[in-house]
Amino acid sequence: MAHKFLDLSFTPEVLAAQEHYYGRSQVLPPATQDDALGPDEVGFIESRDSFYLGSVSETGWPYIQHRGGPPGFVKVISPNEIAFADYKGNRQMLSTGNLAVNDRVSLFLMDYPQRVRLKLMGHAEVLDAREHPDWVEKVAAPEMVRLTERIFKIRIVSYDWNCPKYITPRYTAAEVAELVAPLKARISELESQLRKAT
Repeated sequence: MAHKFLDLSFTPEVLAAQEHYYGRSQVLPPATQDDALGPDEVGFIESRDSFYLGSVSETGWPYIQHRGGPPGFVKVISPNEIAFADYKGNRQMLSTGNLAVNDRVSLFLMDYPQRVRLKLMGHAEVLDAREHPDWVEKVAAPEMVRLTERIFKIRIVSYDWNCPKYITPRYTAAEVAELVAPLKARISELESQLRKAT
């Protein structure tokens, strides 16, 4: 676990809740700098095909949005910066509007089959794709360039890997197809043998 994540997350009320339920709280010295992404984090982020993005509106209400694309659609620009293309959608602009007032975001990146979760905290900036074609070229998949309306750049402050407890394994259609391919091949082989035997 990255130290800065605990420094940001363990507020006085969180520590009080720990004390109430467990009889003690986790107290750590303040983290003096942001946590940089390492090779494990970079590899995990760049292999995801989706994630959840949390922001907070000017009225104080949290909002969670799903973002998806081909594996690797989130690019790690540096040890403390990621970026992704935001495509034409339902035109609600909730996350974009929220970030105009409060740039703090939280991301959940999931690997359901392996029961792994990476949480990121950071500050987001939204770039209009029309004004930043260089970023579109840098971040968007070639087949998605014409659909890109915005680029989200996020300066990572901290991250945390969660334990696998209570993460329900789920599989994409592609993952299921890969898992059953050997079974289908074996069934086909056995059917062929049966036809020859009869």
